Amino acid sequence: MEPQLDHTVTDGVATVVINHPAKRNAMTAGMWQALPVLLDRLAGDPAVRVLVLTGAGRTFCAGADISTLREPGEQAQGLAVRAEEALAAFAKPTLAAIRGYCVGGGCQLAAACDLRFAEEGASFGVTPAKLGIVYPASATRRLVDLVGPATAKYLLFSAELIGTERALRTGLVDEVPAAGELDERVAEFSRILVSRSQLTQAAAKEFAGGRHDRDAYWREQAQGAGDTAEGITAFLERREPRFTWSPARPAAGAGTG
Repeated sequence: MEPQLDHTVTDGVATVVINHPAKRNAMTAGMWQALPVLLDRLAGDPAVRVLVLTGAGRTFCAGADISTLREPGEQAQGLAVRAEEALAAFAKPTLAAIRGYCVGGGCQLAAACDLRFAEEGASFGVTPAKLGIVYPASATRRLVDLVGPATAKYLLFSAELIGTERALRTGLVDEVPAAGELDERVAEFSRILVSRSQLTQAAAKEFAGGRHDRDAYWREQAQGAGDTAEGITAFLERREPRFTWSPARPAAGAGTG
């Protein structure tokens, strides 16, 4: 089977699968190039409310498939950065479902997601120091924001792998389901996200990503959406809310990058 990105959309959840098991789901140049295109299509699909990124089989992603990166190093790294930035800018909640190895470019992609759930026994590493590569500034900043400067330096300086216990403790992952329970927990949590207000999620994602110039826009959206009134009414009536606000296709520059 050719290395590829598979995807499905079911009940509001788009699942993107990194599928290159012969090389532990390492990303080829073609896969790096395909990811932003796929994400753009899914972002514009009103049926998609949550995106889950995972790997085929027993590993998430072992990084870049070096054998396919024929361009000079800077150009090859640019492919990964563009894919990472497209994932970080995805306007709806994103969750990385991780098992096995999450290394190099794989860890870069996981860090670009909003949340990371990792099965017990997963391994994480940021490995450019093994290859003499300068890790991109955007990816370094994102890693520091997640785990703090000390752990980011530990990972970047040493290229050593860490397990789920340390990853959870340092904030690199958000939950560690027991072995065999990752898919069930991700499905359960995805259903929770789908049931919540997209208005709240979209605004929170922008603000958490550092946007501070759109307060007026989001006040206007909230006033016209009806989600607040529906949420309060549903609470008082002891029923599940039926939120109706849906994001327009993201405008240029409106991502969280």
